[in-house]
Amino acid sequence: MGIRRLRSTAALAATLLVTTTTAGCFAEPSPLPAIRNFLVAWQSGNYGNAAKQTNGDRAAVAAALGAVPSQLDLASLHLALGRVRQNGEDATAQFAVSVDLGDGGSPWSYGSSMRLHRTNGKWKVAWSPSIIHPDLGQGQRLAIVTATPLRQAILDDRGRTLLKKTRVEIFGVTPGRLANVDQTIGRLAKITQLDKDRVIAHVRSAPPQQFLPLVTLQFPGQEADAAQLRQVAGVERLSGNKSVAPAVAEEIVGRLGPATAERLQQVGAPYQPGDTIGVSGLQVLQQRKLAGTPTVRVVAQDPSGANTKTLFEVRGTESQSVSTTIDRKTQNAAENTLKSLRYPASLAAIDPATGNILAAANNAAAQRKYGGAQGDDSPQENSAALNGHYPPGMTFSIVTTRALLQYPNQKITSPLRCLRGTQNIDGQTVSYSGSAGKTFQANFAVGCTTAFASLYRAIAPQDLPTSAARFGIGAPWSLPLPSFAGSVPTPANDAERVAEMIGQGKIEVSPLSMALVAGAVSSGTWRPPQLLKDAPSPVPPKNTDSSDAIPTLQGLMQRAVRGGASKATAGVTATVPYGNGQSVSWFVGYRQGVAFAIAVEGKVKADSLAGTFLRAAT
Repeated sequence: MGIRRLRSTAALAATLLVTTTTAGCFAEPSPLPAIRNFLVAWQSGNYGNAAKQTNGDRAAVAAALGAVPSQLDLASLHLALGRVRQNGEDATAQFAVSVDLGDGGSPWSYGSSMRLHRTNGKWKVAWSPSIIHPDLGQGQRLAIVTATPLRQAILDDRGRTLLKKTRVEIFGVTPGRLANVDQTIGRLAKITQLDKDRVIAHVRSAPPQQFLPLVTLQFPGQEADAAQLRQVAGVERLSGNKSVAPAVAEEIVGRLGPATAERLQQVGAPYQPGDTIGVSGLQVLQQRKLAGTPTVRVVAQDPSGANTKTLFEVRGTESQSVSTTIDRKTQNAAENTLKSLRYPASLAAIDPATGNILAAANNAAAQRKYGGAQGDDSPQENSAALNGHYPPGMTFSIVTTRALLQYPNQKITSPLRCLRGTQNIDGQTVSYSGSAGKTFQANFAVGCTTAFASLYRAIAPQDLPTSAARFGIGAPWSLPLPSFAGSVPTPANDAERVAEMIGQGKIEVSPLSMALVAGAVSSGTWRPPQLLKDAPSPVPPKNTDSSDAIPTLQGLMQRAVRGGASKATAGVTATVPYGNGQSVSWFVGYRQGVAFAIAVEGKVKADSLAGTFLRAAT
């Protein structure tokens, strides 16, 4: 919760820097050797030798100097001797102090001084806590006080929170009450996977009489850790309800968790053990905006916490909410459509007019398979709706038709033969078992693979990749979360050309990339996807211009819809072999300002889900 970082006293010795600027000339014995010996020993961490140069109680002086690194959790300490004045048996030395608090920013620099007196020919430093800092009084200590901004929410497209309240327990310590810091923090760190040494440094630098939060646990889900922490002597807890859990769109919103050593490597300073930070999704990717950064003060205070005086302050930054394009109604409709399926299923929906992502949903089976299940705290957790890699099958007929229609001799009313069964077309095996159409448009509607595969010689090898690019497949995206725009490589031979005509072979897409294809047909122009409202508007690639083929594609998709989707919907369906003996079922379509794609692995037909989704979403 601060910006400190523990360093060993050996590391302080490596940064030794004592310079001298003196005024006047001294007859021996001079006070300079005592001054230098004191500063060198202090800076190098040899507090016993520093104490020997003073007239104070050696154990008390060594303890006071030795407490500074832990009280500040400092990274390094530099001392530079300035002006020295001697007046008979007395002398005064000024010196500069530079403290690196470990945040990578400017050091805390201030000036201090010490008085010396010569007795029996020996100079001794007149000990006072004010040598450490001019405003440090007798019996006082230094401490780090951290003020953390209230974490802000992730919002939907209407400015409403995407978070819900959940029960939490905040575990921490009051440093001054701990009988054995090492033992208490050691057990806490083992349970929570926090960095023990850094937590101990954090505790020792905190005000001793204030409760210091160290880990926040959420329920349900973290009962086991909570039960163990309740048994640790010295650990205290607070209970309550906080809006910290995702209400919908879990893989987009992400989750919060304790700042473990591994997570701190990801988010970096100024966050410390004890902070609650984002661990996945937008919560971690937008950590600095959502959480802001803490304001950290170095203070002098009595052991009771009274008479606190600020010596140095590093101002933090305010926290800010993050606005997304997620539409709560559409997201709920998507999640509810998929939640009862036992096979992995994903759905992506966009606004065709803007490219804004309205929903990205994955059911529990997809979350388990692709790493988005609750409790998975990888910041790169995978949402199959955004980042799935599937063959599109005959939903790719949208792209194929766009390539074919650029040639004048290809008409949608042209006769086109559809063969059932398994066919070998120039070395590529193609199977089809559905209804057979007699024209191009009829076979588009039924998704006849043999009919479309037979047309591979009607286009050039580069035509399909070019057509795919016009629908944004393979285009560079600027989404904050892992996502896949698709890939359509140029075929190397006739067999690959046949496979790509029907969306197989080496072609891969995600539900989001196919939703954007449907959006391009709906609006007439492909638009890049957007997830964050305040993100710079992406510039569409130059080759994604509108086409004269769009009205024809709209008509084809409207006539192709049958079964579970309503008549007002335009869309295409497909079931395509996928993986080792598996298949993926697709529905790709649009209606009333929503373009979407559903992908289901297994025996469920995606087109049977389209109507359920649309009735709830539109």
